[in-house]
Amino acid sequence: MSELTHDERIEKVYRGDVLGAWSFVLALWLALGFVAWATWDLAPNENVRYLLLGVGALVLLFNTAAIGAMVKHYKEDKAFIYGLDLKNLDAMKRRGSM
Repeated sequence: MSELTHDERIEKVYRGDVLGAWSFVLALWLALGFVAWATWDLAPNENVRYLLLGVGALVLLFNTAAIGAMVKHYKEDKAFIYGLDLKNLDAMKRRGSM
């Protein structure tokens, strides 16, 4: 198998980070959805239920937007961000630290 080029290595690490970020968002949506479903009857009245549902929706919205912004930033600067990581990783491998 041929070795990956520097740009291919950057792209591979970037894709892994994007997958991890969106997997986290999916897990967060599923977890908060389950919590909402499991605790729906514990709220003292309907007004509190909808207040909690609205606050939970805001948490999901802002976290999803933050992850989206992070992924966008990483895409714009991936050559710098991941290039630096790979440079340090390669140096550690040469020193035998890994």
